[in-house]
Amino acid sequence: MKILLVCAAGMSTSLVVNKMKKALGPDEQDWIIEAKPAERFEDEFKKYDVVLLGPQIRFKKDEFEKIAREYNIPVETINTADYGLANGEKILDFAKELYENKK
Repeated sequence: MKILLVCAAGMSTSLVVNKMKKALGPDEQDWIIEAKPAERFEDEFKKYDVVLLGPQIRFKKDEFEKIAREYNIPVETINTADYGLANGEKILDFAKELYENKK
């Protein structure tokens, strides 16, 4: 699976990406989890299975969701508490759930 985290500047989001990578299971080590700034969304989103937004850019959700819907790529905002605590395991579980529900 390929997961894109979209953020404003990227500092805290890269910490979340690292925590999510650490939470990957043995059979998930080939998964790709990356963070990109919001201004690169339209150039990048098609390469991913799931898009997660940092809480600081949740105001972009409707716009990004409308663009990604045509490609059946879910776009959701990361829970603020999970993001703030960099709870990689919970955020990874959230991404997996979104991926499963899109099928």
